[in-house]
Amino acid sequence: MKRIESLKNPQVKQWKKLHTKKERDRAGTFLVEGFHLVEEALTNREYVLELIMSDTTDLPAHWNVDNIPITIVTPEIVQELSDTDTTQGIVAVCNQVSQKEIDINKAKLLLIDAVQDPGNLGTMIRTAEAAGLDAVIVGTGSVDTYNSKVIRSTQGAIFHIPVIRSDLNQWISQLKEQNVPIYGSALDNATTYREVQPSNTFALIVGNEGNGVNPSLLEQTTRNLYIPIYGKSESLNVGVATAILLYHLRG
Repeated sequence: MKRIESLKNPQVKQWKKLHTKKERDRAGTFLVEGFHLVEEALTNREYVLELIMSDTTDLPAHWNVDNIPITIVTPEIVQELSDTDTTQGIVAVCNQVSQKEIDINKAKLLLIDAVQDPGNLGTMIRTAEAAGLDAVIVGTGSVDTYNSKVIRSTQGAIFHIPVIRSDLNQWISQLKEQNVPIYGSALDNATTYREVQPSNTFALIVGNEGNGVNPSLLEQTTRNLYIPIYGKSESLNVGVATAILLYHLRG
């Protein structure tokens, strides 16, 4: 084990840069903090490059950390790397989750268009994983998938479902070629989601908190769906709406 005690150490400065999207993209890595998220990351050992621990923190006895480099640091350094007010004293440097081949013919997919709130994006990834989807496709204009608030909101689901940053138009084109039903979430020119039968393969497109799904994407769907509002609210939170639609479509 290495030990670092100075906040001015070059390694500490390098770790801290991973709070920026630019450095995450350059390095292909990101930070995960807290016992729960680090444990979730360890379920896929290929993702964890190294652990950073406060000298006041103990590793859980059941964790398998063989061959994973561990650096012991001061509580001040862990706090410097933390994005929360109260740190649990443990951080992992992880590889960005590798993109996997998706069999579109058999897939259930969530396509996300320009969702900008980290909590919403993380919740949607978590919901998609819980609903047994095969992948989440995050389009341009959305918040960075590896933003620390997104990671926390996934509650570790990001390590259990492929999350692919890509052009949604390309995916829609491929899905249409394979005759996969594509549903958009919309308020206008849409039918209630209950009119659609669950199926073994589909793609659902959900969109920006304020503007919804881009009209150019909605024009390419099989059908656009809405969720009836029975009260006085104008709309549902995009994460809540996503959960309702996904669980209905997958049956």
